[in-house]
Amino acid sequence: MVTAQMKKKLPDLEAWAVFAKVAETGSFARAAAELELSQATVSKTISRLEARMNVVLVQRTSRSVSLTDTGHAALDRAINILEHGQAVEAEITEQSTSLRGLVRISLPVSFGISRLSPILSNFLTMHPDIELDVEFSDRQVDLIEEKFDFALRIATLIDSTLLARQLCQVRILLVGSPTYFKRYGKPRHPRDIANHKTLKYSYTRGRQGWRFLHKEHGEFSQVNPVQMQANNADALNYALLAGLGMALQPEFLVWDGLQSGTLETAMDDWQVEPLSLHIVAPPGRKRPIRVQALIDYILQSLTKEPWAHFIEGAPAGTDRTQPLS
Repeated sequence: MVTAQMKKKLPDLEAWAVFAKVAETGSFARAAAELELSQATVSKTISRLEARMNVVLVQRTSRSVSLTDTGHAALDRAINILEHGQAVEAEITEQSTSLRGLVRISLPVSFGISRLSPILSNFLTMHPDIELDVEFSDRQVDLIEEKFDFALRIATLIDSTLLARQLCQVRILLVGSPTYFKRYGKPRHPRDIANHKTLKYSYTRGRQGWRFLHKEHGEFSQVNPVQMQANNADALNYALLAGLGMALQPEFLVWDGLQSGTLETAMDDWQVEPLSLHIVAPPGRKRPIRVQALIDYILQSLTKEPWAHFIEGAPAGTDRTQPLS
């Protein structure tokens, strides 16, 4: 008789799978060998299942094992439990050790669209059995709560529970169009910026002004008149090309314009603190091979980018993943 207490218990799936293997092999010893268990463990598992169900499933003799009528009635479902369990483990093992399955990532908008999208497309071309779910957002997503495999961040890292790998540094350049500089001239010192029109990224560090460093003259901060402010750095590029002002932009975003001559730099002897590009991932080093393969491919691709500056003493390709402090 099945009691109310028994109904509340989880089914003993392991015992039913062992029962199915005993029925398949017709022997406790052979079942134990195939399951890599001791014969005593198999025997105790069957006894535990029979005690739980208050029935006899297997008739034991010194020479053979046979099923009772109740055992025969339960066999098909027990076999399904064994086969479904084996199938689940086989599928998960395959996905964790092969280049197939879903990878969820979060990327900053400007960098992700302009520089990572081609890299992701190339990766999918090489590995068509991988699926990507990409969120382009400048917010710092909760990797664990939102179930992301990893994220790229160009920001100061805060969450000490995450693992992080610094990929490279990105220079911040003061740029404008040739048309703008022909009309207003190029500033030579940060104080000259007060006489210029500027285009500003809303979330830039030092919101009250721009901070520059010089090898000989030290630090200088300048509050500047803002012609346009935007929370997306891409939007500023159109205003730059239209000659509406100067802007501090990450090098990856203006690289093509600098190469084509549609943009120019100014005050090259004054530096702005560079940004660091990180890959961040949930804690735990064991990642599916498809996730690690994408991380490695992104890193390898970035080493070919002329705007990516790698830290001396930490060669590209070195795994520098570590807990944040």
